[in-house]
Amino acid sequence: MTLPQYITINGTSYASANLNEAAKIQAANILAVDAELARLQQQTAFTQTARNAYANALIEAVKGREAAAPAEKPKKPRAPRKPKADAAAA
Repeated sequence: MTLPQYITINGTSYASANLNEAAKIQAANILAVDAELARLQQQTAFTQTARNAYANALIEAVKGREAAAPAEKPKKPRAPRKPKADAAAA
C-alpha cells in the first residue's frame, strides 16, 4: 500500500518519506484498517436499510392479515318497534 505524502496523527503532520520502516508499516496498517472500517460502515448502512424494509413488509403483512381476518358477526338489526296503543288512541 502506498502511503500519502503526509500522514496526520493526533493533529500533527509527518512526511511519509521521513518515517522509519516500523512507522511506515504502522501507518500502512492504519490506512488498511480505516479502509476496512469504511467498508464495514457502508455494509452496515446497507444491512440496516434491508432490515428496515423487512420490518415494514412485516408490518404490512400483519395489517393485511388483520384486515382479512373475519370480524365479529354484526348483530342482526332489530325490527322497528310498534307504536304503543295509548299514543295511537290519543
